[in-house]
Amino acid sequence: MSNTTASTSTPTDKSAVKVSFLGLGVMGYPMAGHLSKTGFNVTVYNRTKAKSEKWVKEYSGTLADTPAEAAKGADIVLMCVGNDNDVKDVACQALGTMAPGTLLIDHTTASAEIARELFSLCQQQSIAFLDAPVSGGQSGAENGLLTVMVGGEQNAFERAETVFSTYAKHSQLLGESGSGQLAKMMNQICIAGIVQGLAEALHFGQKAGLDCNAVIDVISKGAAQSWQMENRATTMLENHYDYGFAVDWMRKDLSIALDEARRNGSTLALTALVDQYYGDVQKMGGQRWDTSSLLMRLK
Repeated sequence: MSNTTASTSTPTDKSAVKVSFLGLGVMGYPMAGHLSKTGFNVTVYNRTKAKSEKWVKEYSGTLADTPAEAAKGADIVLMCVGNDNDVKDVACQALGTMAPGTLLIDHTTASAEIARELFSLCQQQSIAFLDAPVSGGQSGAENGLLTVMVGGEQNAFERAETVFSTYAKHSQLLGESGSGQLAKMMNQICIAGIVQGLAEALHFGQKAGLDCNAVIDVISKGAAQSWQMENRATTMLENHYDYGFAVDWMRKDLSIALDEARRNGSTLALTALVDQYYGDVQKMGGQRWDTSSLLMRLK
């Protein structure tokens, strides 16, 4: 849109909606691609410009040299960057050119504290803000099957739903600002425990001399079934660990959850233990292995 104050509703004509996507990593790159393919007017920014140049060759859209340039005149600005410091740096640059009425959505997995801080900064400029971390990994982003956990206000969430639907199978508002990040912490806590349990089961089965693929085929039909079992048990048995979400990133996420637990007084004994196990994997050279590589430390 060319007007100085962005609309507070999302037009039905997607081509009339100017969307900026800041951060083209393994998640952001395909997410921005889905926005382009479904008709949104997309501008992208990435710290490494070569990634932006590659994206505009693959999809319809334009690139910007800075977050401020990308955000100028946008109706909706989305971010998917690295950590709290990246979130604050990129968001503050973008906010410098965003008009009142714009919507800022942060898809980064970050702390609830930074989400609340950005919500407050946005309020001061009459800009709406949602913390909206995603789950589903690289394959979910590429196939448009992510799950979005959202914190913020209802009217902002309703504006964002059309955007979310381009790359997510489900999005849900879970409460006030910070709630999306807290939900993502719960998600990562669950994954850590499930993957460690699966790794130990496979290790046990191998030591017992069982055909683990056959056993998995049976137990995946019962109460032990999980996404990790369905999608990672076979690759774990084959020692293949290049399926997306890296150990380094998982440790970052678990650190955020453990910090929050210290603040709210919750006990995360298993999570703390599995975090240490991922540290063992890092020492083995597995920083970029995916999270199912917990089995490697048991070999």
